[in-house]
Formats: sequence, C-alpha cells, structure tokens
Amino acid sequence: MVAEAVARGHAVTAVVRDPAKYADLGSDAVTVVRGDATDAASVRNVTAGHDAAVNASVRLDVPSEEYFVSAAEAMTTGLTAAGVGRLVVLGIATTLETAPGVRVMDAPGFPEQYRVFSQGHVAEFAALGAVGSELDWLMVVPPLDLDPQAPRTGRYRTAVGTVLDGPGHISHPDLALAVLDEIDEPGHSRVQLAVAD
Repeated sequence: MVAEAVARGHAVTAVVRDPAKYADLGSDAVTVVRGDATDAASVRNVTAGHDAAVNASVRLDVPSEEYFVSAAEAMTTGLTAAGVGRLVVLGIATTLETAPGVRVMDAPGFPEQYRVFSQGHVAEFAALGAVGSELDWLMVVPPLDLDPQAPRTGRYRTAVGTVLDGPGHISHPDLALAVLDEIDEPGHSRVQLAVAD
C-alpha cells in the first residue's frame, strides 16, 4: 500500500512496532515511526496532520477479539482527536456473508481456531459501528487468496458485505489500488467492502 500511495503523490507515515526492521522503507515520501494501534494517544500523535489512516495491523500473541476491539477503539478515538477524517481497516474474508445472516465462518466444519480469529474481526466491525459520525470508516475485505507475488492488473470487483461470485483472488498491488481508491475518492462508508479481481 505504501508504494501505491507514494505513486499517487501522497506523503506516507508508516507506523510500525519496530522501525529498525523497516529502515529500507524510509524515503523522501515515506517516514517510518514507532506506534501502537491499540493506544489512542499513540494513534493521535502519529496521525496528526494526516487526511486518512489505514489499519492493517495484527497481533497473533494477543487474543483476536481483545486485539481487534482495542485497535478499533484506539484508532477511532486517536484519529478523531488528531482530526483525521477517514479510516480504512483491512478485514478478513471469513466474516463475509454467503447468505443473509450466514458468514463463511459459520459453515459446518469450519476450523475452530480460525473461527476464534475471525470473531475478532466481527467484534472489530461492531466496535467501528459504534463510532459516532465524526469519523468516516470502511472495512476493506480481501478474499482468502491474497497473492503477494501476483502482478498488478489495475482492476478489481467489489461487493458490500458478501462474498463475491467467481474466483476469490487478488494481488497485493490490486488490493492496495482498492484501498487507495477508497481514500482518494471514498465510495463506501461504514460497511464491509469485499474486493477481488
């Protein structure tokens, strides 16, 4: 996403837990800083002066629901305090509906450990939904086949809240395209937006 944002002329602040691991990411257009997505003061401090934020963070050493709800609450509080108007959060495809009221994660035989992780994103979505009108947010949800090696095609399809028909695949560059399109020209708000190629 950083490369897509820079290509569009955006100044980017990449917020990470350990900036030393990302020293090669820094440039004239990219500033790398330490921050914590679950701490509202940290979010406020690193996002002040920005127009939008993207949260693609995860902690696998913290229970899923605890982490994602804490991040949603800290992001919304911190961004509002910083005057940032748009938040795009990355979700997970298992939380999308296959039929009204039935999510992928509700299928018989769905592995319990993945259901627990998915429930964290369901709780995150609910926490975002509790946000007042001062912050415009969106959850972009890539398909399960998210391919870091596939090339950019420059196209993608979307659906609100449901799994897209056809192959569930997208490249990292096309996911970045979808996210940046929603930052530059917001077309969706306060929903899960499924994206796939």
